[in-house]
Amino acid sequence: IGHDTAVASARDEQVIMPLVLIVVFLVLCVLLRAIVAPLVLMATVVLSYAAALGTAVLMFKHVFGFAGMDPSIPLLSFVFLIALGVDYNIFLMGRVHEESARLGTRRGMLHGLSVTGGVITSAGLVLAATFGTLGVMPMVFMAELGFIVAFGVLLDTFVVRSILVPALTFDIGPR
Repeated sequence: IGHDTAVASARDEQVIMPLVLIVVFLVLCVLLRAIVAPLVLMATVVLSYAAALGTAVLMFKHVFGFAGMDPSIPLLSFVFLIALGVDYNIFLMGRVHEESARLGTRRGMLHGLSVTGGVITSAGLVLAATFGTLGVMPMVFMAELGFIVAFGVLLDTFVVRSILVPALTFDIGPR
């Protein structure tokens, strides 16, 4: 059964992950009416996911002492973290897009971040706490999923959305 699950999960990852990324990219393109910004935003959510997954693997092995990760965890955490990260991207960059037309890119980013930052941070804390509660369940699968998503949401909230996306917006400018 373990082998079949691993094979099915690997196939699902090869099909579903790219499909999710394509759909999310197209939605961002329509929302922002651009190509460069959606590419950058997609890169930030994928990087955030990879950092969360890598950190989780290290924590599971060296801190929690788990024997291994359930084969379905990477795909499930990918879907959750991409969806949540893109949700925050849409919320932030939708506002920045509006403000940039009026104030310019740099001031638009600062104003958009100041207006949405509190809401994004609050939502991130609530979501991380919610998923973190899965970590106290007596099932390794739930603990793994809860840890990865909670850590990924916190990483996305406090580093990616608050620092990385604004910094990239400043560097790239109006494109």
